Amino acid sequence: MSREAGAALTELAGTGKWWPLVEPTPRWIRVRLDGELVADSRDALLHVQYGPGDLPRSFLPTYYVPSDDLQPGVLVDREEDSSGLTTWTVQAAGRRVEQGAWMHIEPPPPLEALAGLITFSWHGLTWFEEDEQLQAHARDPHKRVDVVPGSRHVRVELDGQLLAESRRPVLLFETGLPVRYYLPPDDVVAELLPSETVSVCPYKGVATWWAARVGERVVEDLVWSYPTPIPENPRIAGLLCFRNERVDLIVDGERQDRPVTPWS
Repeated sequence: MSREAGAALTELAGTGKWWPLVEPTPRWIRVRLDGELVADSRDALLHVQYGPGDLPRSFLPTYYVPSDDLQPGVLVDREEDSSGLTTWTVQAAGRRVEQGAWMHIEPPPPLEALAGLITFSWHGLTWFEEDEQLQAHARDPHKRVDVVPGSRHVRVELDGQLLAESRRPVLLFETGLPVRYYLPPDDVVAELLPSETVSVCPYKGVATWWAARVGERVVEDLVWSYPTPIPENPRIAGLLCFRNERVDLIVDGERQDRPVTPWS
């Protein structure tokens, strides 16, 4: 998700919570490297953060675990810097992830509970909640993703050219983000060109992308789809979504403002 705001403390919509925040989680958290166990914790803390903040390397929700929950010998090549950040290389299964683990010695308020706990990179290491593999970052329990079938009249245009028109959209409501309109492929009239871009969302899964030909130009990465979304969101499987930030969206005859997001 995901990069949805700046670093200032902001109230999570509708929850009465503030972030960045740290809270206990009842979820069983494990980290593996090439299938070999690195960390195994039932006492993890969830750190919810979006964008850069007071902690180095903290951009998206993640888990921190006590050092006692690490497997022996998995952390090597300890380094410390002036910011109070301690990093290690993670080694297991004959592989190494440079600076793949880190710890904050004296995190500032309201993050004091993270002192001395260890977290890991989401690149090169594999995270699990219970027995389900996570993707991209930890899920924020204060965030909702609701998917609802609709009958609104949705037109997608760019530079006056019609790209798609549908009366059978599927609407995806995600906390902190604009409404996304997922459309059946048959309702898209634009010429779509496959992109090499692949993105990952912990709430939806792995998305494939397309460019769109608009007149004489090709607009890169304008459309995405989740061919096999995670089990919680099966309704969007195979549907196409245009990036609201870069197209003109007309819903029930009313032109929508282009939202300002990190993907604008």
